[in-house]
Formats: sequence, C-alpha cells, structure tokens
Amino acid sequence: MTLFRRYIFSILLLAVALSASAAGKFQLSVSTQTGGDDIEVGEQFYVYMKLDNLEGEPSAPDVPGAVVKYFTLSSQSSSMSSVNGKVTRSSSRTYVATCSASKEGSFSIGPFTVDGVSSNKASYTIVKAGAGSLSKLKQRQQQQQQSQQSSNQSAYSQDPDDQNQGPKFIGKGNEKLFLKASVSKSSAYEQEALVYTVKLYSSYAPIKFIGATEAPKFDGFVVEESDETSTSLHYETYNGHEYATAIIARYIIFPQMTGKLTIKGNTYTVSTDEQEYYDDPYFRMLTVRRPIQLNVTPNDLTIDVKSLPTPQPADFSGAVGQFSISSSLPSSSLKTNQPASIIYDVKGSGNLKYVKLPDLNNLYPKQLEVFTPTTEVNAAAKGLSVSGNIKFDYSFTPLEMGVYQIPEVALVYFDPTTGRYEKSIAKGYTVDVDKGALSEKSQTKNRLKFDDALMPVGKLHMDHISYVYTFGYWLWFILPAIALAVIIFVYRRHLKSAADIVGTRMRKAGKVAAKRLKKAAACMKSGDREKFYDEMLIALWGYVSAKLNIPTSELNRQNVAQRLSDAGASEESINGLLSVLDDCEFAKYAPGSGEDELKQVYERGSEVINSFEDSNLTTK
Repeated sequence: MTLFRRYIFSILLLAVALSASAAGKFQLSVSTQTGGDDIEVGEQFYVYMKLDNLEGEPSAPDVPGAVVKYFTLSSQSSSMSSVNGKVTRSSSRTYVATCSASKEGSFSIGPFTVDGVSSNKASYTIVKAGAGSLSKLKQRQQQQQQSQQSSNQSAYSQDPDDQNQGPKFIGKGNEKLFLKASVSKSSAYEQEALVYTVKLYSSYAPIKFIGATEAPKFDGFVVEESDETSTSLHYETYNGHEYATAIIARYIIFPQMTGKLTIKGNTYTVSTDEQEYYDDPYFRMLTVRRPIQLNVTPNDLTIDVKSLPTPQPADFSGAVGQFSISSSLPSSSLKTNQPASIIYDVKGSGNLKYVKLPDLNNLYPKQLEVFTPTTEVNAAAKGLSVSGNIKFDYSFTPLEMGVYQIPEVALVYFDPTTGRYEKSIAKGYTVDVDKGALSEKSQTKNRLKFDDALMPVGKLHMDHISYVYTFGYWLWFILPAIALAVIIFVYRRHLKSAADIVGTRMRKAGKVAAKRLKKAAACMKSGDREKFYDEMLIALWGYVSAKLNIPTSELNRQNVAQRLSDAGASEESINGLLSVLDDCEFAKYAPGSGEDELKQVYERGSEVINSFEDSNLTTK
C-alpha cells in the first residue's frame, strides 16, 4: 500500500511540474547597446518583452522619459515534448522596442498584461549626455563598430554580385523600407497645377539617402521641381506600423494633353544597417548590424486629364489657375514721336510662365503704335503650384497730337477650383499727346549781313563795274544757299528716319540681340543655367521679331520660317535658328547641363544671328 501511494504521489508531482513548466510567463527587461546601467540623454536603448507560452500580442509600450522609434518581433521559438503519452507544447517570443532617451531621471516601466499574465517591473536611469559611467567605453565601442561597418561595406562593394556578401537589392521595397508616390489630384484639367510627391518610409534605425539613379518619367507634363523636401526624418504610423518618413522629391506638374497620363516612378538608392537579434544565455539579447544597400522604386500613378470647358472665350489667355492683372503708366502727358511705356503686372499661381496678353495693337488707338514687350518673370514652385508674378513692359509711340483713351486690358483665365473662366481687368488711361520736338518743322532762315567793305569805295566812273554784277558778290548767296539745302536735306532725312520706328528697330535688331547675348554670356559664366536659356530665347525671338517686323502674337515656328524664307534667308540658317530655339526650350526643363553645352548653344545662336545680318534680309 505504501508503494502504491508513493507511485501515485510521484505521478502527481510530475503533473504539477509539467503544468508549471507550461504556465505562461511575461518577462520585461531594459538594456543599452553596451549593457551598462546608465542611459545617456540622446542614447538609444531597448526594452525587451519576452512572452513564454502566451498567445496574445503585446502593444507598443509607452516608455517614460523616452521616445519609442520602432516596436518589432525580434525572435520566436516553439517546442513540443511527450511524456507517457501526454504531449506538452511550449513557445517563446521576444519583442524589442527601440527607444531614444529624451529626459533625465529615474523611471520604471510595467507591469504589462497579456492573456491575463502580468509582467514584472523594470527600472532604469537616464542621465545627461556624457555623464554615464560607461560613456568612454561606449564611444570606443561605437568607433570600433563604425570601423567594422566601413570595412564590411568595402568588402561588399568589391563583390556586388555575391548574394551572400554583396548589396541587397529590394526593387519595389518591402515592409521595412519602401517609397510611396502620391499626387494632389487624380483627376484634373489640362494645364492645371498638380503636386507629385515621393515619400520614403523606413523602419531601419540609421539610413543614408544616396539619391536617384534616374529621373521620373513625366510623359505629357511640363515639370517645375520644388525644393520643399524634408531636411530631417519624421515618425508616422502607416498600416499599423511606425516608420521614419521623409519627403525626398516634390514636383509641380502641368498636364499638356487630355486622357489618362501615367507617371512612372524612378529608382532611388538608400544605404542602411540591418539589425539581427540573438538571444544569448550569458549576454542577454545581442544586436548585430549588417550594412545593406537598397534600390527602391515608388509606385506608378495614373492621372485622368480633362479638357478645358468649351466653348473657350475668344480672348482666353491660356492661363489656368488663380490670377489678377494690374497696370501702371508712368506719365499720361506724352509727345509725338517720343517713346513711352506702360507696364502690366500679372500675379497669381498656376501656369504663370505661360500667360499671354492680347495683342495690344488691336486694342489701342491707331495713333499709338505698340511694340513687343519686355517680360520679367519672378515665379517659383511653392506649396501646391507655381506662384509669383510676371511683368509685361510695353513700349509705345504716339504718332499724332490729341487726347486718346488707352482701353482696359482683360486677362481671361480658367480657375480649376470653380470650373469656370474668370476675368481680371487692368484699368485704362486717358493720355494727352502734345507736339514733340522731332515733329516741328524748321523755320530758321539764315540772314546775310553785309559789311560796308563789300561796297566799292572811291569815285564812280563810266568804266566802273558795280560789285553787284561780279561773281564774287553772288558767291556770297550761292554758298549759303547750297549749305542751307544740304542742311534741310539731312534734317529731313533725320526726321524721316526718326519717325520710321519700325525701320529703326529693324536696323538696330542686330545690336539689341548682341546686348542680349552678352547678358547670356554673363549668366553662363556665373553658372545661372535657367537665366542663360531665358536670355538666349529673348535674344533670338526678339531679333526675329524686330528684323522681320513680326508682332509677338504671330511669333511661331511656321510663321518665322516662312517670313525668313520670303526675306531671302538660306534654308541652312532657318534650320539653325529653329534648332537653337528647340534646344533652349527643351533644356529649360531638362536635367542640368554642363558648361560645354551652354557654350555650344551660345556659339550656335551667335552664328545664326550673324548669318542673318550678313545675308541682308529684305522685308516686304
């Protein structure tokens, strides 16, 4: 009987031991990178949650005195045993919260509860930076780690094709690091400003953004690059996970055609350290960093572009956005044949750089001759669009005396927010034109004063010939008359030349273009690439407009080519001009070019203008 009782008692003890070993446990611990007790402000440390035989999922802990950067499952294991036919299962999971110390003091964390099982409490102390007892040891260890990482990176770069040692390429990304492209609107009007943004999401601790290996493909769009990108990392929760995020690229794009347009993302390269955790019985949780390089591509986007509502107003300027126009006239008292100016200032946001004003020669009185304006653009990609202003400085010349009315000028634009065509009005002016100095006819007459010495002195006699009948006497009249005729001829030619404003502009077109080319050369030397191409375009278009007397509203490739051909320009010169114009237009929105390319464009532009000057173009 005693033996039977001992047997039963042994069985009960074994059952109790098995049940105790299978009981759930929840252990909590805090550790620094070096295993020291003190944590310095700004230092990274870890909170470990070890769950044995528990099924529930712990949530990210709230760590006093610190900011939780990442919370991930670092390791897990399971086992199964059978004793006398009874199967016992056990499991273990370890979660790691990566924290950054932000506040000095003594803190405790826990207890936490999972599946009804509570954890222990863990205490830790945060001291000010540099005051930790192991501060010097940590610095040495960090230097050793950085040295080891550098040597590892060198080893990886030497054999990039080896999958075991070389860089790891992810492609589209994974749950730890990926790029997300977004656009402000998926459906928009033609020429409407849209914002295309590329955002980096990373759960790796240290990352280094290397850059883009290629540019995004904006087929069917005009692009303005914005500098409003992230200069530091921010933390964001996405799909239940916390990531360090940064905006690495932002563009303002303007669709140029209707239909479904696709933006294809480009490839970006990021280098980081991948952390691997090991549960060591002596040193607790060990962390090993392995440098990797990631090539990540954001998602492609499709935008549905709608055409502008029809019918379009006859005076539609092509502007899409929100705009206003104002005018200023320095003086309303003018004189004939003396140039004056009027400035129209267009402000707003949208496709500002492509705004066109109506042909003022069709609006102004015929007695006021208006010339091609000089434009000054002050615009930049900011916020959700391109904002700023553009000034149109028009020169005009009164041809006759009188009082004339400069009419109001309307800027008709399309507002995508209202879906309607809107109008902004620049006020008009009344001008009083007086007679100018160049229009006065000379009334000066040269009067001859005769000296008594011209008269003969002495006694008169029958053979005496009066001085009046001599050639010398009349020579005093002939010479002044010839001189007066020459002066009147020269003066009339001068008046005619001064009144012929168009002819003057045609004759001086080459000199004006040469001044513009000098400005372009100065921009090339200073490295201002965008301003260089603007000056080249102004020089070339301005030369053709002045040389052939073509209004601004009629400046286009076909019209210019036809007028140059009619004026006697060679086909080679015409093709050279169009080629330089195309290169300048394209290069303004293409990736940065080198100094050699700018120099080639400048030389080609100069040669084209010189060829036209040498060919003596004739205009009808």
